[in-house]
Parts: sequence; structure tokens; C-alpha cells
Amino acid sequence: MTRTDAPAIRLVRLRKVFAGHPPVAAVDGVDLEVRQGEFFSMLGPSGSGKTTVLRMIAGFEAPTGGRIELDGADVTSRQPFDRDVNTVFQDYALFPHMSVAQNVEYGLVVKNVGKAERRQRVAEALDQVRLSGHGGRRPAQLSGGQRQRVALARALVNRPRVLLLDEPLGALDLKLREQMQVELKAIQREVGITFLFVTHDQEEALTLSDRVAVFNAGRIEQVGTAQEVYEKPRSAFVAGFVGTSNLLSGEVARAVIGRAGSYAIRPEKLAVHQPTPETTRPGRATSAEGTIAEVVYSGPVTRYVVELDAGARLVALSQNAGNGSAHGGSRRGDRVLLTWNPEHVIDVPESASH
Repeated sequence: MTRTDAPAIRLVRLRKVFAGHPPVAAVDGVDLEVRQGEFFSMLGPSGSGKTTVLRMIAGFEAPTGGRIELDGADVTSRQPFDRDVNTVFQDYALFPHMSVAQNVEYGLVVKNVGKAERRQRVAEALDQVRLSGHGGRRPAQLSGGQRQRVALARALVNRPRVLLLDEPLGALDLKLREQMQVELKAIQREVGITFLFVTHDQEEALTLSDRVAVFNAGRIEQVGTAQEVYEKPRSAFVAGFVGTSNLLSGEVARAVIGRAGSYAIRPEKLAVHQPTPETTRPGRATSAEGTIAEVVYSGPVTRYVVELDAGARLVALSQNAGNGSAHGGSRRGDRVLLTWNPEHVIDVPESASH
């Protein structure tokens, strides 16, 4: 396989075991391929192994077993400086006594790049992150979002083939975080290099990624596009972790869905109605009656927590489009009918094959 048609990153049975009593397998046999030019996210809860995988790719952690390839070359034993990657961290790690331009060019100085080329590349990198004209400022004079973009420019100026991002937006407030998500995706499209992004934020991963790997307990539960992992989760863990999902199994599933097994229904797929003799006729496998346990208004949507007569508790989301909806006045204790399209019932196995 040549360099051009190799994946940007390939992990083969990658393992990392930390010493202890007993030893902890933080990464337990991960196989993964990240394509050239892809925005790829590793998503999972704290302790799921995603950051450890990123650190092994960067060379900051040595694997216990397995292989790491970058552009088809085995780099498992190479030092961090001998890998064509750069890492952006959550804490920016900028030098406070240096200007923005000096921070960005620091890596080029270390590599003995000539002064004229350094200036040109720093200007290009600052332009890529929308910070042209800010080169003379100090980090303390910048907002949190601007400092994060300086850290991004400092990584991009080295022109790596792969950029590793370890929860880079985690320190930002919600508004700024959402703005930076849009900017980060636009920057990735413009520079065209592979981004490998670590996050525990499901919405962030779905918003940014071409594909997502969902991690759980040191293994990958599922790899797919944002739409695939959300609409077609391959395990109960993925269904429950990626977004909000109503999980039904056992006798409750038989009573509500009409058949045995484990199933998920997303809250936005459920419609809330006031029960009528017509809508509550028996034998329907696409509806269930219950009592509202909680009503949570959150601006664009209202969240209804409904205790079903069959024994399950389901969450339904309703758009707040106006005051004319049939369920607009629903309150705690009200009887309601939940309905759904059978196509929106997801059949999920209890666990994925790794």
C-alpha cells in the first residue's frame, strides 16, 4: 500500500494496560481506520479510553500492545517529534510573555525555519483561524475563543498531516463553544488535513464529524456517520449515550412495542396527544397511554416525562411552535397518549461485538 492510498491513521489491536492491583486495561484491543482529510471524532464518557488512544497516536503514551500506522508507516515506536502530527489541548498552553505571532511561530523557530518563511507561514496560519491583525497582541488580551484559535494556528503552522484535538472546546462557555464548532469545521474544510477530535459531548461530535467512534470501557462500540450512530445504534450503550433515548426491553417491550426484544425510541419521534376514545382503542402497537410525571420547558421544546401504564418511563420532546397544539396545556398528572411511527423503533442488541 502506498502512502497516498493508506488511511491517515490505522490502529491494529491497540492496547494500553496501566499497572495497578488489579491492572487496568484503559484501551482493550482497538481497531480503527481514519481516512485522509476526514473530521473524525472519538466520543465516549470519562474513562472510556478515547484520550489514551489519542495520546498513544501522538506518542505521549507507549502502547502495551498493537500497532499505530500514520499514512501506512508503522510509528508505534517513534518519538512524538518524529510523527507528522500536532496536538491541540483544552488548556491552550500558550506562552503568556510572547505575542500571538511569537506563540504561533515557536515550533518553526525550534525547527530552524528561516525568518522570511516563518513570517509567511505565521501570517497564513493566523488568516486560516480568522486572527489576521492580532499577531502583536498577548494571550491575556484575547478572549477564550481567540486563545483557542491561536493554539490551533500554532499547530497548523507546522503543516501536520494529522491534527489531534483533545477536548479543545471544553473550557469555553456554551455560546462560544457553539460558535467555535462552526469555525473549527470550516477551518478543517479549508486546510484539508485530517482532524482527530476527542470529546465526551455527544452533540459536539454529531455536529462536527464526518464519522464518529463511540468508546465504552476501552473498546469501540460503533463507528459510523453522525446519522448512523444516532438513528441506527448498534448497542444499548450507543442508543443511551448518543443523545437521549427511551430504552424498552423484556415484558415492557412486549406490552408497548408488541414483541419481545430490546428497543429504543428517540424522544423527538414521540408525539404527545390528549387521549380520546378513537386514539386509545386497544391493540395498537404504535401508541401507549400514561400519566405525565414531569414537564420541563426549555424554550424551543418542552420535555414530557411520561409514566406508561405498561410500566416504562418515556421522555417525549414537543416543539414549541405556538399555543395551538393539542398538548400545549398538559401538566403533571394529566393523562396523555404517546404515538410513534413503527419505522422509528430501533432494534438494539444489548452489547456490540467488538
